[in-house]
Amino acid sequence: MNDGDLRDHLDAKHERNREQRIEGIKRWVEYIRAEPPETWGPQQNAIVDDQLDAAQAVETSAAHQQRVRRVAREIVEDRDDPDDDRA
Repeated sequence: MNDGDLRDHLDAKHERNREQRIEGIKRWVEYIRAEPPETWGPQQNAIVDDQLDAAQAVETSAAHQQRVRRVAREIVEDRDDPDDDRA
């Protein structure tokens, strides 16, 4: 396989992966719209906790950890914003 073929192969693989992620997100949105937060909330918390544990296991930098905390705070603030009409 030459470099051009390899690049095309990787591009196609990345596109398939992207499409699969988007489909997974769409399924999750359908699920959380159909189920009460008491059902899906603990599931989502478990996923986030596992991701944070995995990030800590690879010893991320302090700067990266601060960025993750900042983004998480911003997400919570946006979610709790009473002027936010995305609901």
